[in-house]
Amino acid sequence: MTNDLTPVIGLEVHVELSTQSKMFCACSANHFGVKPNSNTCPTCLGLPGALPYMNEKAIEDTIRFGLAFDCKIAEFSKFDRKHYFYPDLPKAFQTSQYDLPFCSLGMWKSDKSTIRITRIHLEEDTAKSQHRVIDGKRVSLIDFNRSGVPLMELVTEPDFANVDDVVSFLKEVQRIVRYLGISDADMEKGSMRLEANVSVGRVEDVEKGKLPNYKIELKNINSFRFLKRAVEIEIGRHKELINKGEKIAQETRGYDEAQDTTFSQRSKEEAKDYRYFPEPDLPPITFDKKTIEAIRATLPMLPSQKRANYKKDYQLSDSYIEFLVEDKIIAEYFETAMSCDTGNKLGPKTIANAMVNQKLHEKYPEPAGLVKKLIEITQISYASTEETLAAIDSVIFENPAIVKQYQEGKGQVIGFLIGQVQKILEGKANVVYVREKLLEKITN
Repeated sequence: MTNDLTPVIGLEVHVELSTQSKMFCACSANHFGVKPNSNTCPTCLGLPGALPYMNEKAIEDTIRFGLAFDCKIAEFSKFDRKHYFYPDLPKAFQTSQYDLPFCSLGMWKSDKSTIRITRIHLEEDTAKSQHRVIDGKRVSLIDFNRSGVPLMELVTEPDFANVDDVVSFLKEVQRIVRYLGISDADMEKGSMRLEANVSVGRVEDVEKGKLPNYKIELKNINSFRFLKRAVEIEIGRHKELINKGEKIAQETRGYDEAQDTTFSQRSKEEAKDYRYFPEPDLPPITFDKKTIEAIRATLPMLPSQKRANYKKDYQLSDSYIEFLVEDKIIAEYFETAMSCDTGNKLGPKTIANAMVNQKLHEKYPEPAGLVKKLIEITQISYASTEETLAAIDSVIFENPAIVKQYQEGKGQVIGFLIGQVQKILEGKANVVYVREKLLEKITN
């Protein structure tokens, strides 16, 4: 029966923006590690009579993020009040966006799939609840330092059918945020928080566009690994209930990493339950096409663009490219080193290998220093091509067990084989060339 069922997964990603001030007041947006309730004012405490005003930088950063996902940018937008009662919400409503978000109808494409971005909107973060035991009693405390920090939310369509694609997408979101420089997206600090809407439906129904009539929201998970595990648990739970003929209650659930299980938190609200209406204390926001294009012009080259360029211009392997693209600083280091390689004395593969396998960028903070050192190394008199290929064939012939280990997935043993070639050639092997030919022969 479970073979007839398929997961249907959508995502909500919350990212705190790294602006200097909060969304609607002048308090510092830096709340991590700060003394509780020391960074507040009447506005972010929701005191009567305090009026909000908008953080322009946060709005611009949200639009930049939306443009990175090819979203349509609203020329007319507004903020709304989202009503619900919870201790970490001092006003008893959250200033958010409902029907007119800043960004909508975006797209993210990978080699495997296309993910539709429903919306990207901006709101204020809530205060932070802390549950402790004081004098033997369990108490809940509220720290309002986080209350009012600009919080950007990305919502996808339910276009994911497996957990690995979910994790790949989320990691790319984190990279894009960091490339844009709008947040550190540090999940340990809570500046990036993950939520997933999970349901399970019949394969034939989902393929026809008929989605399940329920969804479970996994709330506020702070690591890729925990989200993956929580989604896997929910998929298994749903399939088991469906095969028993039981109805799945629509609700919000959390993940307990200690027990490795999900647990019910509360019934799932719908939009009508929040009683949205336009925020009367803030004016609508308008953008003309010229302003939007000016913001677009500030976008850096994003990870997907760098991947395509490195593949086309440098013919680097996928593993090299992923290492270089993972961190914007590493990518910029590599590109600067390439520009220092005048006359192409080294070439991209030599520079990339020095960074990926030898980690020489850690030893030489300046790319020019790395290039200078590599040129010095390459001036060594290497063994001839014939001698090198003969040594490689000899090492492969004499170490069949090690070769088999590599073919079975133990990639680290390649270093041993390179070392054996180097030993035969008495240290005169061109390591980059040896690695390339070894891999070519072993894999073929």
